[in-house]
Amino acid sequence: MTLTGGNGADVVIEAVGRPETYEQAFYARDLAGTVVLVGVPTPDMRIDLPLLDVFGRGGALKSSWYGDCLPSRDFPMLIDLYLQGRLDLDAFVSETIELEGVEQAFDRMQRGEVLRSVVTF
Repeated sequence: MTLTGGNGADVVIEAVGRPETYEQAFYARDLAGTVVLVGVPTPDMRIDLPLLDVFGRGGALKSSWYGDCLPSRDFPMLIDLYLQGRLDLDAFVSETIELEGVEQAFDRMQRGEVLRSVVTF
């Protein structure tokens, strides 16, 4: 709330997926603001918020799984944008690998050495 002069933010995005940061995001939003959970929690994680706070603060609480993508709708649109040269997907590809190199690619991704690997056949 300090960053917003005590008013809270219109939209707060929690991108870590931890109960502590979700609670911070919940209380950092304006009374009519929105909290968006982007960070993916583990199956055992729980939050404990007073129900009166959820009710009394209004606004919206939502999650965004893969940007709320609908593959049947969004993939054709994204492919068209790519083919038109309006969406530079190539910038997100760190390497092209064979199927046999998938395990090593995951290891490199976990170490932060690559962003995305594209598997070719």
